[in-house]
Amino acid sequence: MVANLPSHHRDPFDHLLLAQAMTEPARLYTADPILVRYSELVTLIG
Repeated sequence: MVANLPSHHRDPFDHLLLAQAMTEPARLYTADPILVRYSELVTLIG
């Protein structure tokens, strides 16, 4: 899953969090606007 993510973001830990959220599926809340590009499961806060 992580290897298939596009490289919008260079942080490997963010890729792991995204992969976990997409696998569960679970909502991922973040203040990082770049992560919103990956999935509808990512919600921008702050």
